[in-house]
Amino acid sequence: MYKPCYFCKNNLEEIDWKNTEILRRFLTGQAKIASPKRTGACRKHQRILTHAIKRARFIALLPYTTR
Repeated sequence: MYKPCYFCKNNLEEIDWKNTEILRRFLTGQAKIASPKRTGACRKHQRILTHAIKRARFIALLPYTTR
């Protein structure tokens, strides 16, 4: 079933890597980046989201894996 893009729906153009609350919504239980099929993110926002999650991981705001 079609799921609307969270970022398009809320008119969020910029995805900030410092906002970990939003970024955690798009991670799986094992801290992997969830697929656009599961999240409903459009192609444009999925690319920006992936880049923001990777940047937040590098700065140690988000985990690479869970224990």
